[in-house]
Parts: sequence; C-alpha cells; structure tokens
Amino acid sequence: MVLVKEYRIRNNCSLDEYKIAQLYAVAQMSLNETGGGEGVEVLKNEPYDNEKGKGQYTNKIYHCASRVPAIVRAVMPKDALLLHEEAWNGYPHCKTVTTSPWLKDSFKIITETMHLGDRGDTENALSVGSDILGQREVVYLDVSNDDEIKHAYKKEEDPKLFKSEKTGRGPLVGDWAESCEPVMTCYKLVTVEFKWWPIQSTVESIIVAWMRKAMVMLHRQLFCDTDKWHGMSIEDLRALEEETAKTLLEKRHQESTTQTDFN
Repeated sequence: MVLVKEYRIRNNCSLDEYKIAQLYAVAQMSLNETGGGEGVEVLKNEPYDNEKGKGQYTNKIYHCASRVPAIVRAVMPKDALLLHEEAWNGYPHCKTVTTSPWLKDSFKIITETMHLGDRGDTENALSVGSDILGQREVVYLDVSNDDEIKHAYKKEEDPKLFKSEKTGRGPLVGDWAESCEPVMTCYKLVTVEFKWWPIQSTVESIIVAWMRKAMVMLHRQLFCDTDKWHGMSIEDLRALEEETAKTLLEKRHQESTTQTDFN
C-alpha cells in the first residue's frame, strides 16, 4: 500500500518572491528544529546542471530520534532513526527524496512540487499519469486557518494577526486566498511507502499527518517573516544558507556534548 496525496498551498506572494521566501523559511525552521544532538545536518548545498536540468542540489541528514513515532522507536535501534534527504530545486519544479539507510527499500518519501501563479485550480500541475491521478487525494491547506496545529500555536506566526510593513499584505482572514494579490500555489505530490507489516498503514498515516503539520507551520512562518525576506537576493540567501549550515553543525555538536557530559 502506497499513500499518495497532493497538497495545494496558496500563498500571498508572487512566484519570484516565493523562491526567496521558501529558502529563508527552510533555513529558519532548520535552526529552530536543531538542538540537543538532533536536527539538520547539511552535507551538500551546490548548483547542479545535468540531465535533470539546472538548479540547486542539497543533501541533508535529519537526526530525529525524539520526533519519530513511539511505535517506530519501539522496533528500531537508535542508529536507524536517521533520515537522509536529497533535493533537486529547479524552481519552479522541485523534487525531494527522503530515505533511511537502515530501512533501505522498505521506506521512501518522494515529494514533487510545482509552483504556479494561480489559486490552486490547476488539475494536473505535475503532469502525472492517470494511474497516479487515480490514487491521489487532493488536500487544500489554509495557512491561516488550520485546527490541527493548535498545540504548536505561536502568536508571532499567526497570519490572521500579521500585517507586513514593507508590502501592506495581511492579515489573512476569511476567504483571503480567493482575493489576495499577489497569489501563487505550491502543488506538492507526496508519495509515502513504508513496507513493515503489520504497522505499515499506521506508520504511513502518521508520516502523512506529520508532513501536513510541517507544511502548514513552515508556510505560516514564511508569511509572517515577509518583512525579513522581502527584498533579499538569491545571493543573500546562499550566504545565509552557508552561515546556517555552520550554525547547525555547531549547535548540534555543542548541545550534544553538553548532554553527554551532564549524563
């Protein structure tokens, strides 16, 4: 059994702006999620130009033992709770593949994304075949109104309360996605496969729920950080990513060592 979902996330920014905004938001979320020996380790972040096209290639390791569902931790050694992520960002199309070296062919998450300047009404944005169209479930995510993140709510990351000083955008209230300008949509086709019977369907559902929450939280922060990323160039972002990678390494190592010494 393979779960296939297509998430459609509308944003109050242009296509060109989103390219910058997404990179900024991912860097900030990586910093927020790193500490205590866990978090994001950046192995590579470099341009690519090959048969896949042109873009930016990243290779990361997610040290995430505490964030893995208990049902998985119970049957897997700690060393196996590392996720490897390869991404090819050839904006407006991007592809991300997440695997586990320990689980090998038993686990894989593939996320293909197309970014379009519309309101989420393109039927087949990723040009997939009829077999995939027959399996997928289309889910619209509203970054301003989502009840599933109540436990992780932060006032400073609430689009219903934020108004950009630089752009005048916001707050995002009511049917904002139907009338806001500018507007664009992220179409994310997510395929999740976990081949461990009898917990396969349970774990796949947990993974999908976790990814859904992560997408909403990332895009809430992205909008509320508009005044931070607006006006930045791609060169500014690459410099920020390089500095972020160094900080992530230091943060993971420092806090992991502190925990070890304490124990």
